[in-house]
Amino acid sequence: QVQLVESGGGLVQAGGSLRLSCAASGRTFSSHAMGWFRQAPGKEREFVAAINWNGGVTSYADSVKGRFSISRDNAKNTVYLRMNSLKPEDTAVYYCAASRDYSARYYITGDDYGYWGQGTQVTVSS
Repeated sequence: QVQLVESGGGLVQAGGSLRLSCAASGRTFSSHAMGWFRQAPGKEREFVAAINWNGGVTSYADSVKGRFSISRDNAKNTVYLRMNSLKPEDTAVYYCAASRDYSARYYITGDDYGYWGQGTQVTVSS
């Protein structure tokens, strides 16, 4: 069982930066792929970024590529999402997720994740 708690959201002006953190409980964190997803009001949840178990492989949605960076610190049971050059369209609730299974790969589909945090609000003003 993995429990996830996100933090670091807030209100920022367009062009600004934020770093989201996701702290995980449990001794199996390093065995799970991790991902970040977001959901804006009235829209479906969408993939943002993913990272494999050791941080060696990452993947990003086209909309955030070059602006966002996902990383993890297995010693601290934490995954991060660094967000630069934020745009109003990045406004959403951001969720971190841990993969359903132990795996060396990463996943970009929500169904492959079995554990979710409660979400943290990111609001980007224009």
